[in-house]
Amino acid sequence: MVDTVANAQLTPGVTQPWAELGLKADEYSRIREILGRRPTSSELAMYSVMWSEHCSYKSSKVHLAKFGALSRETPRGPLLAGIGEQAGVVGIGGDWAVTFKIESHNHPSYVEPYQGAATGVGGIVRDILAMGARPIAVMDPLRFGPLDAPDTARVLPGIVAGVGGYGNCLGLPNIGGEVWFDPTYYGNPLVNALCIGVMKKQDLHLAFASGTGNQVILYGAATGGDGIGGASILASETFEADGPVKRPSVQVGDPFMEKLLIECTLELFAAGIITGIQDLGAAGLSCATSELASAGDGGMRVNLDVVPLRDPSLAPEEILMSESQERMMAVVEPGNVERFMEICAKWDVLATVVGEVTEGDRLIISWHDEVIVDVDPKTVAHDGPVYQRPLARPDWMDALYADPAEALPRDNSPEALAATIVKLVGSPNLCDKSWITDQYDRYVRGNSVLAQPEDSGMIRIDEETGLGVALATDANGRYAYLNPYLGAQLALSEAYRNVAVAGAEPVAITDCLNFGSPEDPDIMWQFSEAILGLVDGCQTLGTPVTGGNVSFYNQTGGTNILPTPVVGVLGVIDNVEDRTPMGFAAAGDQIYLLGATLPEFGGSAWADIVHHHLGGMPPMPNLEAERALATTMVAAAKAHLLTSAHDLSEGGLSQGLVEACLRRNVGASVRLPEGDPTVELFSESPARAIVSLSADHVAAFSALCADNGVPLIRLGQVTVTPELEIRDLATLSLDALRATWQAPIRVAMAH
Repeated sequence: MVDTVANAQLTPGVTQPWAELGLKADEYSRIREILGRRPTSSELAMYSVMWSEHCSYKSSKVHLAKFGALSRETPRGPLLAGIGEQAGVVGIGGDWAVTFKIESHNHPSYVEPYQGAATGVGGIVRDILAMGARPIAVMDPLRFGPLDAPDTARVLPGIVAGVGGYGNCLGLPNIGGEVWFDPTYYGNPLVNALCIGVMKKQDLHLAFASGTGNQVILYGAATGGDGIGGASILASETFEADGPVKRPSVQVGDPFMEKLLIECTLELFAAGIITGIQDLGAAGLSCATSELASAGDGGMRVNLDVVPLRDPSLAPEEILMSESQERMMAVVEPGNVERFMEICAKWDVLATVVGEVTEGDRLIISWHDEVIVDVDPKTVAHDGPVYQRPLARPDWMDALYADPAEALPRDNSPEALAATIVKLVGSPNLCDKSWITDQYDRYVRGNSVLAQPEDSGMIRIDEETGLGVALATDANGRYAYLNPYLGAQLALSEAYRNVAVAGAEPVAITDCLNFGSPEDPDIMWQFSEAILGLVDGCQTLGTPVTGGNVSFYNQTGGTNILPTPVVGVLGVIDNVEDRTPMGFAAAGDQIYLLGATLPEFGGSAWADIVHHHLGGMPPMPNLEAERALATTMVAAAKAHLLTSAHDLSEGGLSQGLVEACLRRNVGASVRLPEGDPTVELFSESPARAIVSLSADHVAAFSALCADNGVPLIRLGQVTVTPELEIRDLATLSLDALRATWQAPIRVAMAH
């Protein structure tokens, strides 16, 4: 028998499975207090998914509020939409705007790698679409356990195939991201998905239901049993390494349906017949109905009987919790419904009027002529629990700081230094990632200007003017483990620098904050410090936070992942013809190092790979130096002074030189600056880059660096000989370096 509101009023003592749905005892009591009765089973389902960690941000709200202190001004003008909307929107010049956002799909991708990753891409694409934009590119920062671990051999190929399969079928280029390996991600891979879309400023749409009598239309795929409680419950659970855990079914994606949905929705926007719109992601209909109604000026009445189902046996609770993919909900004036249906039919997209906007402030849902939900939608969507979780700086950090990496022994013999260069090049985190990225279509649609393995992805927006945007994502969990405040700023700094070295002006960020259990005070301290680091960093750099995602409970068998605050930076370039690629290209070009190099090895690749060490402090961010470097690189790109530019980060100068040589198989002959060669080669001091340029441009570029206070040191020149010569230390064959660089992932995945 269906549990109705009338029945709930008469049977207050019915035992309900609130704990099984992820609710705490006090949360269940709060729901009863809000309703003045016990919830119906359908109401309980709605509250459980909407009050989950994934949907309600109940453990992170108090910390995320600190982003509100940031200016909404970007270097290109005010944000058009920011935190709280489905995605951030930034004006980039003229009538053009872009919307971008990053989210996580971590736990579903462990349970079912292909579909978990694929639907992560699909979900973020619909967030961008719902803002009124055409999705134009995606990126995917990924984290896995050790490359040689058995479970990595299961999850890595599946996740990569899911990312590539879904994005390729949509015709969206995958222009960047990262791949990192660490033991803490074993059993808990991270799959973060970023999408960017383009629109004219006047085409911006927001999610709200207004206008009494306006019709509520569900369109896209039919609703099935896949993904019931999927992301919303999975993202609030902790996995055990080898044991049964709560694992709701993962959503199943259909990229071809999504492609139809995209084109259909864009035509609906163009026809001007949508009043409000929301995608159906985590929490499905529970989310779409409650959020649309709570953001509007009235209530909503919905009839579940008419929701198209793939599985007619679904109970109303399951329909409300289902996270079936490729679905959207629109609010449409009655006079426009017929035209709406015609456009949907043209694209072969199923569309059904499931309700209407009503007076008052109630969300009422019926099933077989009985009311099964009668709630104030704000209590579902916005008035969930807000936790001030205990937090404390971990005592174990004292031991880390007492063991600085700078005190590790250094072998500065030429033989040892050459061997270390090769060892770093062939390590999983610094090796070639093309086994992965070659499965992604990077150039579909014809507007990709830069893509992996370049420092940032770049997309042309306007074919007439050449206006474009660049994007980069970065995070280093080892840095953040040593100091989460500095680690978050280093992630921000690197993504900012990656955009700038390509010639784009950094303007705004999105973030995906991946952490362990919020119930652990150590983790909440890490999280709080990372937020403070980003707030302070963004204030200095002038890059507002447009939105993002928090992913908690990333732990397996009691082992938390390294704190991984992934930062995505958006840059704008007035003409993509001005871009600067990363690889050396022309023999005879001069090679210069920009920025100051200090003995900074905490969390570095050198400390990890040579000494298996993690201790001390990470490199110290220098945000003013980052701004000066970015100003210099953008101006140099506009003046076409540089042949190439490549940021220095993990692996230091050593890795930067190798990558710049291998990009176009061009050699280099360099001499290290005077000092400790281990420091010069392997330090990971931020705010640095290497460039190559014609001798004719050296004077102008030197003057530009001097004007901006950027240190400049000549290293050597590009050569025709296919080798990297570090004078007085080593001469390394590019063929041998390439073989070492390409081997790790290819060999591991061949087994």
